[in-house]
Amino acid sequence: MTLRIGVLDQSPVISGCTPAQAIHETVALAQLAEELGYHRYWLAEHHAIAALADPCPEILACRVAAATSRIRVGTGGVLLPYYSSLKVAEVFRMLEALFPGRIDLGIGRAPGGDMRTAQALASGAYDGAERFPEQVADLVGFLDRTLPPEHPFATVKAQPQGVDSPQVWLLGSSDYSGALAAQLGLRFAFAHFISASGGDAVTRAYRQHYRASMREAEPSSLLCVFVICAATSAEAERLATSIDLRRVHMARGIDAAVPTLEEARAHRYSEPERAYIAQQRARLVHGDPGQVRDKLLALKEQYAADELMAITITGDYASRKQSYRLLARALGL
Repeated sequence: MTLRIGVLDQSPVISGCTPAQAIHETVALAQLAEELGYHRYWLAEHHAIAALADPCPEILACRVAAATSRIRVGTGGVLLPYYSSLKVAEVFRMLEALFPGRIDLGIGRAPGGDMRTAQALASGAYDGAERFPEQVADLVGFLDRTLPPEHPFATVKAQPQGVDSPQVWLLGSSDYSGALAAQLGLRFAFAHFISASGGDAVTRAYRQHYRASMREAEPSSLLCVFVICAATSAEAERLATSIDLRRVHMARGIDAAVPTLEEARAHRYSEPERAYIAQQRARLVHGDPGQVRDKLLALKEQYAADELMAITITGDYASRKQSYRLLARALGL
């Protein structure tokens, strides 16, 4: 079986552990992912969230790339509305110079936290993603030295200069980024783990309306799925209870670390909470290796995706690693 699958790591902080431990676990998991044959390793950006330790994926990407030698490393993604397009271009040109041919620049437009934090990050001037299309176009222009002559910064050169440039991916969980990626001729990654409904229409529309660019002659799409793979379906169901409670916490505005299995088992769920968990299970693929393989391959076909990416969070770091081991074996990596 020839299949490209990557890892999305949000650097989860499990209850009883520190954020520093979560970061060290990220580096260790990246090394394991390379050993197992995964194709990409992306780091996510979140701010002021107790359960997620990484607010600066570009820095962590450098650490992960230095700790590995072959796997592609990138961001899933940099939240561009907070930043200067030129600065992001220079950061990723530097990463590309340090690790040639291995760097992915995934770009998102979500706030990655609450609105108060977003305002603080933007020095009180956060305007959402109103300028996102312009920012993306400028970023690609700085990376590739293709800003039009009439652009006010056309003569500005992003450093360090060089022939190579990172791959650029637009990330999304709705039709907005898919349409923009098609218009600009960029790669597109759809977040099934955020939105499990309607994404197949989004990814197929991306391919249908794709406009070839200097960067990419053909469309390239990736589907990112929340996965828990265990030796048995019963064990996968047991491991899923931690993320069930985590999602209840998120829905109720509880800012806490990822629950352990013990904490998940001890929680007394109300009927509305049970109904919410059942609804959210659509965003999860879990089971034994054969079940997970079949579900992922079916999703790949349904979404007409070129690649898959798996995000796995459980109530302990050991079972997270084991999930990726079993998945790699099931997919023949």
